[in-house]
Amino acid sequence: MSGKKTVVVGMSGGVDSSVAAYLLKKQGYRVIGVTMQIWQEGQQENESEGGCCGLSAVEDARRVAQVLDIPYYVMNFKQDFKRYVIDYFIKEYQAGRTPNPCIACNRYVKWESLLKRSMEIGADYIATGHYAKIRRGDNGRYAIEKSVTTRKDQSYALYNLTQEQLARTLMPIGEYEKGRVREIAEQVGLPVAHKPDSMEICFVPDGDYASYIETTAGVKSEPGNFVDMEGHVLGRHRGIIHYTIGQRKGLNLALGYPAYVVRIKPETNEVVIGRQKDNLSEKVYISQINHMSEADFSEHKTYFGKIRYNHEGACCRVRQVEEDMYECIFTEPQRGVTPGQALVLYDGGLVAGGGTILHHIE
Repeated sequence: MSGKKTVVVGMSGGVDSSVAAYLLKKQGYRVIGVTMQIWQEGQQENESEGGCCGLSAVEDARRVAQVLDIPYYVMNFKQDFKRYVIDYFIKEYQAGRTPNPCIACNRYVKWESLLKRSMEIGADYIATGHYAKIRRGDNGRYAIEKSVTTRKDQSYALYNLTQEQLARTLMPIGEYEKGRVREIAEQVGLPVAHKPDSMEICFVPDGDYASYIETTAGVKSEPGNFVDMEGHVLGRHRGIIHYTIGQRKGLNLALGYPAYVVRIKPETNEVVIGRQKDNLSEKVYISQINHMSEADFSEHKTYFGKIRYNHEGACCRVRQVEEDMYECIFTEPQRGVTPGQALVLYDGGLVAGGGTILHHIE
């Protein structure tokens, strides 16, 4: 390509971002590899091998950059990560909501912060190893499109990216199946070709969110009452940060029927318990809206809505009820609608937009 464009590739030390860097260099871009240093003080000793931006990631990414013969840097984003991801994560749990730190990290750190820094050093684009694609519609708007591999598709976690961010982003992996990505890595001699995927939240490698909040962040959650749907006390809970909507295990309640968390009330420090049917919701309300393929949602269109990353999704209609609130009505009740998570709306294979699921609305 004439007049080489420069792209900064966010390299996590995994096979996907490594192959993304290889593909872009092959396409003729001037590629710069960057690993984002986000771990906080005291985390180094506990860093898991699979962490997406940890110590092992730096060494693996550096070795890949050497093989590809591209410049490589580690950039410090600790403050941004603490502000936009860790602090948000803690506050959401304390408020009785279940956050999605990956969505926050994508929007405010992996894109907003990295893009700003990349533009400052003269880059034209940033790129990642996400399994998704970017399309520009006839209306001129950019949108995330689902990856060709449904099982690895990461479009849900990218719904909150802005038009400016999408216009400056490349996602070469979205055209490939995971198996083919590993084949490419092996063929070109990348040392991470068979590195396992990282599945856990990077700053909570053991998955014990409540313990992380209490121990690492020094925030204690006060015990309170389990109550039924009518408000009758059923027992004591360990603190609301230990629970999420739809949870069944770890309640230690003997009620004679399968019990589920159906609501968390931080204002009274109560965890409401119900039966499986009480966990079904036909209406979902969202705010903090981000529009992607469409400048607004149409009341006359049926969308495909996902209420969490691993949700199969279902058809729904959308209507605006307040300036920053939409009501989404599913054709069938959905299980475990969780405040704090995202509802992402698809129009075919494109992300139309989405928002944050609100607390229960009477």
